[in-house]
Amino acid sequence: MTVEAPFRAQFTVAGMTCPHCVMSVTEEIGEIDGVSDVAVQLDNGAVIVQSDRELSRDEIGAAVTDAGFQLAD
Repeated sequence: MTVEAPFRAQFTVAGMTCPHCVMSVTEEIGEIDGVSDVAVQLDNGAVIVQSDRELSRDEIGAAVTDAGFQLAD
């Protein structure tokens, strides 16, 4: 049985240029408590996060900063 995460949020990350960037952002966001999936699209900077709880922009922003990037406005 597969249970889908009840929360889904999309953000845009600025400055990613390569697969290593994608991996870094994915790993940092994936370490946030409650995150079940992270999908990052390099071409447009879109990041889709699924979680079992609502995540704040600040929480995602801190993880993105730890990866060496910034959330786009």
